[in-house]
Amino acid sequence: MNKLVSAFAVAGLLAASVVAAVPANAAPALPEFDPAPITWGTCASTGLQKAGAQCGFLEVPLDYRDPEGTKISLAVSRVRHTTAQSQGVMLVNPGGPGGSGLTLSVLGRSVPHHAGDSYDWIGFDPRGVGASKPALSCDPDYFGYNRPDYVPRTPQLEQTWLASSKAYAAACAKNGPLLDHMKTRDSAQDMESLRKALGEQQINYYGFSYGTYLGQVYSTLYPQRVRRMVLDSTVDPRKVWYRANLDQDIAFDHNIGIYFDWVAKYDSVYHLGTSGDAVEKLWYDQQQKLAQSPAGGVVGPDEWTDIFLQAGYYRFGWEDIAKAFSGWVHDGDWQTLKALYDDSASPGDDNGYAVYAAVQCSDVQWPQSWGKWRVDNSATYFRAPFETWGNAWYNAPCLFWPAKAGVPVKINGAKVRSALLIDEELDAATPFEGSLQVRRLYPNSALISEPGGMTHADSLSGDACVDDQVADYLATGKLPERKPGNGPDTTCDPLPDPVPAGAAAKSDTDATQQPLQPLTGPARR
Repeated sequence: MNKLVSAFAVAGLLAASVVAAVPANAAPALPEFDPAPITWGTCASTGLQKAGAQCGFLEVPLDYRDPEGTKISLAVSRVRHTTAQSQGVMLVNPGGPGGSGLTLSVLGRSVPHHAGDSYDWIGFDPRGVGASKPALSCDPDYFGYNRPDYVPRTPQLEQTWLASSKAYAAACAKNGPLLDHMKTRDSAQDMESLRKALGEQQINYYGFSYGTYLGQVYSTLYPQRVRRMVLDSTVDPRKVWYRANLDQDIAFDHNIGIYFDWVAKYDSVYHLGTSGDAVEKLWYDQQQKLAQSPAGGVVGPDEWTDIFLQAGYYRFGWEDIAKAFSGWVHDGDWQTLKALYDDSASPGDDNGYAVYAAVQCSDVQWPQSWGKWRVDNSATYFRAPFETWGNAWYNAPCLFWPAKAGVPVKINGAKVRSALLIDEELDAATPFEGSLQVRRLYPNSALISEPGGMTHADSLSGDACVDDQVADYLATGKLPERKPGNGPDTTCDPLPDPVPAGAAAKSDTDATQQPLQPLTGPARR
């Protein structure tokens, strides 16, 4: 997700599986539900108040098969259009699943040339998230400090993590019937209720990361209700949700290598090694030391990995992470490491992770044999040690999930009038093949790619080439001309790598490690 979105939401994108999916090219046959209009009032958030937003709650059925039964409430915000003519509502989802989107009604002001001014921007917390009621929580301290080593080097470590994953899933059972109704399909039906409550015949939609999958599901079930749709960093719908987890590990390993090369380029600043290989060796050496003696008693090998995972997602945090790396190695500064971990993991608040697990573990049946997980992750770890086991344990509660798994919607965008896709070609969280696949499934779409870019979901973050095309699309409906074949329809240069203040960068010709080549292989998420 982009800089703006990452301030509001949790990016928890680590999972996948190949499964058979039943056709779902129309909305499911459900009883009709007519929601009550939203009663708008003052927002609790000071930022939303300053933006002139209104806030309220949308009441929806817990189970759309029983619309007269138990209700839950979704927190919704709205920033009204400021032009004489309105282009309708623009619903926004930041991803996760589990990201809070309530404050994203302000996103319209980030669209260049005032092209967002003609929309009513609608932010909302999906069911179970944030200010929606009830909000999911299972074990708020699950991401505490100095956890057992992710890499199961001994049978005892493996059993410790399995027991922990099982205990987390069991703790989630206290949420009761809500767990049975946390699928992406449920959230898509909530979006349809939101459309009705807003009194609109159609919606516009802007989805980041997992939000692109939510957009795919909604537009498959309700294609006639979609006017314009922007999908940034597109999930491959063939990969929900286990198999792409493993493919994603390869992508993150590739990107952390790019990051280590960047750190070496600025050895005059960080003094961590003059080649990517040297920086990588130092990183793994420190990881092993932290396994024996955690930094400040809190940052062990797991927390160390989680901190640096952000460098595989985004370029915009590279300097802060490199400073923390250097400060720890040279000065023993563990406090900065802890602060970075706290920013990414939010110990004491598991709402984002609880929703992530509730959606992904019930969207589809995950493999139920730990033996398969062990074999698959061991083979992947051999190729990509950086994130593989951390990723595996992040998803391991799905082995024990207390809610019944569903069957994913078979995505079909043939009847969708218009969609703009955006992706950086080295995006590790939602790799580029997903965007190519969705382009194939949506014949009325166009794809903007950024070759060499590795930042996840960063539209409306200052890249004029991308953002101006988004603005043109939102203003006029004009898409880039669709080209023959299966590639992108237009390209933009990604934003450049950051340059530390006062840095004396080595020239590319001085590099002692060959540049990493663009990642190829199976689709990843």
